[in-house]
Amino acid sequence: MLSRIKTWARSLKRDGHAIYLASRDPRVPWYAKALAIAVAAYALSPIDLIPDFIPVIGYLDELLNVLLI
Repeated sequence: MLSRIKTWARSLKRDGHAIYLASRDPRVPWYAKALAIAVAAYALSPIDLIPDFIPVIGYLDELLNVLLI
């Protein structure tokens, strides 16, 4: 279990760094940057379309939005 968390944390750090580099690259279109910011803001926002206390569906909307990146 601990190794899975460490692997997830490493991949999250790597992906975050890749998104940062892409946001600084002038070849990346503005709409791709805006979509990445919107998805990250929704994932970190305390306001959800479907509340998290609903057993499965509550986290499903966040998972689908994060997978858009």
